[in-house]
Amino acid sequence: MKGDIKGPVGVRVKKDNYSWPRRKMVDSQIIGRGIKQAEVINAMLAVPRHLFVEEALIGQAYSDFALPIGMAQTISQPYMAALMAESARLTGVEKALEIGTGSGYQSAVLSRLCSKLYSVERISALAAKARRTLDDLFASNVVIHVGDGTLGWPEHAPYDAIIVSAGAPKTPKAYTDQLAVNGRLIIPVGQGEEQELLRITRKKNGLITERLCSCRFVRLIGAQGWQGA
Repeated sequence: MKGDIKGPVGVRVKKDNYSWPRRKMVDSQIIGRGIKQAEVINAMLAVPRHLFVEEALIGQAYSDFALPIGMAQTISQPYMAALMAESARLTGVEKALEIGTGSGYQSAVLSRLCSKLYSVERISALAAKARRTLDDLFASNVVIHVGDGTLGWPEHAPYDAIIVSAGAPKTPKAYTDQLAVNGRLIIPVGQGEEQELLRITRKKNGLITERLCSCRFVRLIGAQGWQGA
């Protein structure tokens, strides 16, 4: 699709001086809180989170909280990124959709867990910056599109998994319509500042909804989400 931002075929990896803080983060925040899937743990160990935060905040990159990335958006708490990835039940062969590219951190983690990742970001400056960071790493299986994420990305549907990194007032119909049978939608839903993280699985005879935990995300803005910037 014209205008979509694709990654390079080659791999370029910057020198990493943060392997020890990342190991501590994974031990205490990820494994220590019950994340068990080896592939998710390995992805969290491999992705250099400090490259996805503002330079002034690099010293806090592996801390146990979300951080601002500009444009009134945030990079998710490491545990939440791991929990969403594990909850999607990816095995490496799936085609997945991510809503809310942001800095590209969650995209980088998911790129190691699925075959192809389509990611939608409504803010073009964030999408461009995320693409540059992903290009400097390994994520040639990620394609980023600038648009209204509440509409999903119907051109590439159906998806085996959809992961939404912003809080919706209710589940957009576009997402459940674009799920494959047995596909999993991971989405924060709630009317206030705090939401519930849901896993919605599409079956042949309907949808199954599981409540995973309470959470707090920025608002999902768009036609099937919150209105206004």
